Amino acid sequence: MQIREYNLRLPRYRKRWQAFMEHNGIHEFGQAELAPIEKTYVWEEDGELAATGSIAGKVLKYVAVCEKFKDGGALFNQVVSHLVNEEASRGRFHLLVFTKPKYVKSFGYVGFKPLAQTDQGAFLESGTPGVSDYLANLPHFERGKTAAIVMNANPFTKGHRALVEKASAENDQVYLFVVQADRSVFTFAERFDLVKQGVSDLTNVVVVPGGDYMVSSATFPAYFLKSDQEIGAYQAELDATIFRDSIAKPLHITARYLGEEPTSKTTAAYNAALSAVLAPQVAVKIIPRHTEAGEIVSATTVRQAILAGDQDQLARLLPPTTLTFVKENFADLQARIQKKGSK
Repeated sequence: MQIREYNLRLPRYRKRWQAFMEHNGIHEFGQAELAPIEKTYVWEEDGELAATGSIAGKVLKYVAVCEKFKDGGALFNQVVSHLVNEEASRGRFHLLVFTKPKYVKSFGYVGFKPLAQTDQGAFLESGTPGVSDYLANLPHFERGKTAAIVMNANPFTKGHRALVEKASAENDQVYLFVVQADRSVFTFAERFDLVKQGVSDLTNVVVVPGGDYMVSSATFPAYFLKSDQEIGAYQAELDATIFRDSIAKPLHITARYLGEEPTSKTTAAYNAALSAVLAPQVAVKIIPRHTEAGEIVSATTVRQAILAGDQDQLARLLPPTTLTFVKENFADLQARIQKKGSK
């Protein structure tokens, strides 16, 4: 068995690799899935592809073993072990996998533990720091009502502030998780700092990074699902399951606050999916969207206003702390939005 590295940017390798993946039941090869890949390896026997696996940051992706080759279990272990060693050479010792439920046991044999599993897929991790380490670094509250909010805050707006105020008023303490994936116009460091500044006067609100455990559309790989229609529902179900079992339970969180999105069917469906999975362990509070001068406040509208240079609209939509940051970095933010669009 020979191991080779494939550069998927070269058409001859990409075509052969993709045909192998499709033969093994994987059919999604969009740019969002392929762009993050750093390395792809294939295992060949007598010139025929037998297995493959890729790494993308700390995530193992596109792991497949052809069923017709003998001792596929041993070959699977070899593929995953090779990827794990490759990650270790890059100083990455905490790894993640999104996969089909039927492969959970196979990944378990090589040290991966499931964080959440649904009918359609599973999310697993191995190594350190893992979820227990993440939780150990958060403040813990033994008494009173504890709620949570998960937000990307790209950037933090008056709408976000209104949602936090509502949760703060109705609970003894609130965890405000900021999604850590760094794929937005505003960097994670910027978003985190703006959120902290924006709620600094709410003494019962603690702002914490979401780590690897707040699954967003930006981080969720959907290549193993059957169709685009399943992606949103599955992502919501997975996100809710991880939150309910791995985050809310050990932190004694009994409510999660969400912002209503009357103009987005996708967000409405996502909120409904969260409600279905989290209840009754975690009550879901969907709060009407905040408005200013009759306009619904959203981060998308803010980014559009930055691009358009509409200072008056920005002043209506943003709290003072965010507005100051935007004004100080206006040209840079416009350039980022032009490059990334509305991500």
